[in-house]
Amino acid sequence: MREDFTTARAWLERIQALPIEHPVAVMNVCGGHERSLTQLGLRGVLPSNVKLIPGPGCPVCVCPEEDLADAIALALSGQVTLVAFGDMLRVPINAPKGEVRSLAEARAKGADVRPISSPQEAVALAAKSEKPVVFFVAGFETTTAPVAAMLAQGVPENLSVLLAARLTWPAVDALLRDPEARLDALIAPGHVAAVMGANEWGFVAEKYHLPVAVAGFSANSLLAALYSVLRQTLAGKPFLDNCYAELVAPEGNKRAQALLAEVMDVTDANWRGIGVIPRSGFALRAEWRRHDARERFEFSTLPRRHAGEMPPGCDCAAVVLGKKQPDQCRLYGKACTPQNPVGPCMVSDEGACHIWWQGGTRAAA
Repeated sequence: MREDFTTARAWLERIQALPIEHPVAVMNVCGGHERSLTQLGLRGVLPSNVKLIPGPGCPVCVCPEEDLADAIALALSGQVTLVAFGDMLRVPINAPKGEVRSLAEARAKGADVRPISSPQEAVALAAKSEKPVVFFVAGFETTTAPVAAMLAQGVPENLSVLLAARLTWPAVDALLRDPEARLDALIAPGHVAAVMGANEWGFVAEKYHLPVAVAGFSANSLLAALYSVLRQTLAGKPFLDNCYAELVAPEGNKRAQALLAEVMDVTDANWRGIGVIPRSGFALRAEWRRHDARERFEFSTLPRRHAGEMPPGCDCAAVVLGKKQPDQCRLYGKACTPQNPVGPCMVSDEGACHIWWQGGTRAAA
């Protein structure tokens, strides 16, 4: 169905009519939101005082380097077929020159590495394979819930999961606690809210007294959410607004939440370039550990430099935290491009650097 841009134009006119006298910094948490905002060219038509800031909503960008290194090492061992969502294959680790830096390079060296687009593909592959299959999972709640459903429904015994999954809201909570964070409002991710519920984002208004609105990915929904948080800012009365009510319920998808609770524990977890965030990760519960790759396999150690960090000179962590815009990175468009990514933000189509480059933004002079 084609979008009704007449409605979008009406929302834009309402935003432009607001008496915004001072700069307002609005973080859009979701990588999908950033992609829509850029493709639609919304930054160029909003009032100059409204600054849209990309946030930590790219799972590829924050996947711990040590988990990537483990996945690469396991693939290179020749013991398994390793499958992962396509973006993960090109994410580099900090390996010395001449060493394997990504799953794609491991595949080029002969490792059995395959991109997939759904958990069902991993199950189907394992069902017809005599070889162990390891599903390397990096993602947020929307990715993790289908993986939980996959395990709950039963999988072949030769299928294991190497889990690097994260929850979204704890990263935002940690970001807002940072005294350096200078945000005035937040656009919450519609796809995560569809699973976990719009109400999960109420803490932004209640705890931090910031306007917050859940948005979808259309121009209409995004502009409605922007209008809402700007109106709240001007009124000085922050609250949670759901501007994606057609797909997001206040309490979310109860079945998906039940599957997550059945299969996963919530744990402290590391975020690449950011550090450990309390209760921000998923781990398999005890009854599912027989499908945990870490319980089944020995992992060798790959040669690495600056282990666990972003690559030298890469500002991906600052971009993810909203402290820098992509084109303020020292490597953006110079050493780091989508064809030759240095940092993870330039790899994924949910990474802000990749999105800005594809949208036509080149390196700052």
